Formats: sequence, C-alpha cells, structure tokens
Amino acid sequence: MKRATIALAAGFFGLATIATAEPLPGADVESLLAIAREASPDLRGSRLEAEAARERVGSAGALPDPFLRIELENITRNDTRSPTLAPSQVGETKYLLAQPLPFWGKRDLRRDIAAAEAEQAGNRAVEAWVEVAARIKLLYVQYWQTDHSLRIARENIALAGQLERIAQARYAGGLAAQQDAIRAQVERSQLESEQVVLETDLRRATTQINALLARPPTAPLAAPAALRPLPPGLDATALGERLRRANPQLAAEAARVDGADKSRELAYRNRYPDFIVGIQPIQMQNSVDAWNLMFEMSIPLQQGARRSQEREAERMLEAAAARREALGHRLAGELGGTLAGLDAARATERIARERLLPQAELTFRSALAGYETGKVDFATVLDAQRQIRNARLGLLRAQAGQQASLAEIERLIGEEL
Repeated sequence: MKRATIALAAGFFGLATIATAEPLPGADVESLLAIAREASPDLRGSRLEAEAARERVGSAGALPDPFLRIELENITRNDTRSPTLAPSQVGETKYLLAQPLPFWGKRDLRRDIAAAEAEQAGNRAVEAWVEVAARIKLLYVQYWQTDHSLRIARENIALAGQLERIAQARYAGGLAAQQDAIRAQVERSQLESEQVVLETDLRRATTQINALLARPPTAPLAAPAALRPLPPGLDATALGERLRRANPQLAAEAARVDGADKSRELAYRNRYPDFIVGIQPIQMQNSVDAWNLMFEMSIPLQQGARRSQEREAERMLEAAAARREALGHRLAGELGGTLAGLDAARATERIARERLLPQAELTFRSALAGYETGKVDFATVLDAQRQIRNARLGLLRAQAGQQASLAEIERLIGEEL
C-alpha cells in the first residue's frame, strides 16, 4: 500500500512538472522572435553600442578641463642659497588656474554632431533587429518547408510500398511482369534517399535557428505548425511611403547627412579663435599679496589649411546625401521586385491548389484503377504518383515563397505588416 502511494505521488508530481514545463519554441515564428529579442548577441551588441553613443553626447558639448600651472621663480634667491622647491622659500610662486573656452557655437555644434552619431547608432541597433528578425523568418520558412516536404516524402514512401505490394500481387497472379515490382522497389529506394536528404536539411535548419537564438546547436525545437497569415492586399505606393519613413538604413543615412551638415558648420566656425581665461595668485614667502588676470586667444592664421578642411566637409556632406539617395533608389527597387515575386508566388499557389493538385490526384486514381484492371501499364501509375508529389511540393514552394517575400518586405520597410 505504501509503495502504491509513493508511486501515485511520483506520478502526480511528474504530471505536474510536465504541465508546468514551458513549451518548446518553433511551433510558430513568433516564439522564435520572442527569444531572439532577449538572447540575440548581435542585437545586444548593437544596443550597447547605441547606449555608448548616447553617453558621448553630453561629453561632446562639455567645456574642456581647466588646468593649473605653478611657476616657482628665483628658486636660488639670487644665488644666496641652494635651489629649493618650497613655495615659501623661493623668490616668488605663481599659481595659474585657467579655463579654455571654445568660440561661441562650437560646443553646440560638437554636441549636435555627437547626437547625430548617436542617432546613427540607434538606427543601426534597429537595423540589427530587423536583420535578425528577417533571418529568423526566412529560416523558419525553410524549417517549415523542409518539415512538410519530409512529411510528403514519408507519405510517398508508404504509397510506394502499397504500389509495390500491388505489383507483386499482380506478378504473382501472372497479370503483370516482374519489371513492375522492380520499378516499384526502385521508386521507393529513391524516395527513401530523398528522405535522408530532407532529414539532414531539417537538422541543418534547426542548428541555424538555434545559433541565431544563442541556444545549443542540438537544442530541440517544436515541429513547425503554421505559417503567418498573409496580408490580403499590399499597395506598392503605401509600402514605398512606409519604407521611406521607417527603414532604419535610410534613417541612419539621414542622421549621417545631418552630422555631416553640422561638421561643415563647425569647419566654418573654426575660422574664429578660441580663448583661455585664467586667474593667477602670486605668493611671496608665506602670503599671497598679488593677483593677475590672464586672457589668451588663438590666432587662426593657417587659412589655407582651414579652407581645405571646409572643402572636405562640403564634399563629405555631398557624399552623405548621395549615399542616402542611392540607398533610397536601391531599396525601392528591391521592394518592387519583392512585391512582384509575392504576386507570382500567390498566383502559383492558386494554380497548384485549384488546378494542378486536383488534376494530379484524379489522374493517379484513374491510373491506379486502370493498372489494377490491366488497362494501363505500371509506368503510367508511377508517373501519376510523381505528378501528385510534384504538385504538393510545388504548393509548398509557393507558400514558402510568399512567406519569404513577406519577410523581405518587412525587412525593407523596417516594421511588421
């Protein structure tokens, strides 16, 4: 009785553990994205770089550190004693406390340049997430397609086994040639070889997904259950507007242009001098009995060098603007091509689902019935079986192609649809 009670309690706690265990990721792409947001080292590195860039904004506009200078004059007291470094024993000690002051507006421009660089780093962090999410979506599509292709392969292997048994039965009854049974065996062997390849591809996809999620390569994943629903209709003009507004690469290039513009302004502002102001108490023996004020100004005489710097800043601004324009055109072209691919995949899926697959199934049933009655040969049956397999695989490819196009569109516009 005691043993039965212990076994019952162990079983209860075991069931409780199973019930409370978190489900494996991989059933849908959202479960993978949720892990990647927290665990992706690429994303974490980009976020930390963005935080570091934001910290530089405050220091970029700060005043330079003041400096202290101490001058010991007449350390031998007119050669009346040995040299000394004691301030009260020398002829005179001057203490200079000075503060460098950039020309008006330079600090603000340096702060603006650092802010533009921080904005670039922030957009690079967003871009890193967009890229990681796109890779996960594409890998999930591959994972889903391989898994479903493997299911089709196993179903075809079972079907090939049935055809082999039918061919052997007809051969045993003298209704078919031995060649039919041999061809059925060959067909089954080829399908089993395809199964091995697909199983390898499935393990490879699992390993790649785990790598993006910073999980062990052999960590288990749930079987892919479903794909994301596709938007009913996509307007190219509206997507183009969203691309220009939300694409992180374009935003980073816009911040680069802004930073280059501020750098150009700073280059022109360097035509003006910087200053140093200070106060200088003078100690004689044990008391301070005099005070000086100090003002220092740089003299910007090297105008040739400054003109070169100004022209450099101008060219850098023009180059940044050109890169932003070129990137906008390239991304718009990629968006148009991806939309065309999505439309083609949708049309292909519709044809495969509504026409090819029903026709192939009807052809196979007719060929199988004809073979059993001796009206058609075995080659016709195998060809009909291959047509079904190709139609089902074509349907999977079309569905996967749509999901890949959807992931690419979301990568280009920088946000979810």
